[in-house]
Amino acid sequence: MATQSIENHREGAEVVHGDALCKKKSVQLLQELGLPSGLFPLDDFEEFGYNRKAGFIWLVQRKKKDHTFKKIKRQVSYAAEVTAFVEERKMKKITGVKTKELMLWLSVVEMYVEDASAGKITFKTGTGLSDSFPVPAFELE
Repeated sequence: MATQSIENHREGAEVVHGDALCKKKSVQLLQELGLPSGLFPLDDFEEFGYNRKAGFIWLVQRKKKDHTFKKIKRQVSYAAEVTAFVEERKMKKITGVKTKELMLWLSVVEMYVEDASAGKITFKTGTGLSDSFPVPAFELE
């Protein structure tokens, strides 16, 4: 399903290839949107795309990656393909990102920074659960 979404948004999108360039572009976009620069701690990027008109982004890496955000001790799993619709301080309709809650992996479907001065970012799962964390926990180290 995610692949179909990417194909639907390719026309008119800015697309870059290669690990270094994809990392640079994804960090620039996160900063432009007012989101923490370390939200995508991915390795072996193959492609990053952003369709500004649709507000759609995608990230493709060679294989899925599990990452632990050390400051908050949270495990997050990133699929080989991650997609989302973005706007100022918000990502929604996210695919390919899961967080571990107790013994379960739950899909993260939305994240947002409601008030930048509060210094909190909120994540919502597909089950309706949400949790907020300090923004610095997701900045690049």
